[in-house]
Amino acid sequence: MSRMIKLDGSGKERTLLTRSVLRAIQELMRQTEVDDKTRDLASFIVLALEAIHQTIDQSVQAWENRGYWLKADRFRLEWEWAGLLADKMRQAIFTDDWDTVAVTAVKVSSRLENVQLPKRQPQTEPWKGAWEQLSSVTRPK
Repeated sequence: MSRMIKLDGSGKERTLLTRSVLRAIQELMRQTEVDDKTRDLASFIVLALEAIHQTIDQSVQAWENRGYWLKADRFRLEWEWAGLLADKMRQAIFTDDWDTVAVTAVKVSSRLENVQLPKRQPQTEPWKGAWEQLSSVTRPK
């Protein structure tokens, strides 16, 4: 039996998510009032950051299997912000604290300043329906 190679790894997924988050932040910063699109954009950012946070353990698992504990820990620390900022933004959305949402979005974009967006942006809007998806999950305390 031959070896199976997974081409769509967690690193590729993380790259796609970070690009989508940057697009959503750009669109969120263009919003002048809080409406359904604003809620969708902010919710999408939260869901994408949580998905990014989940890819971290998948990425470091191979390093840990080989005994590269320090490399795995450094990588976790490098991406720890994703889960923390997702929680902060989630709380702000559910309490209608849109100033905190904006500040947190700026913090996220500063963390992703090295991510290159393609010159040709896709015409899709992956954030549509994100508010409904986020609000269907249990609301924070």
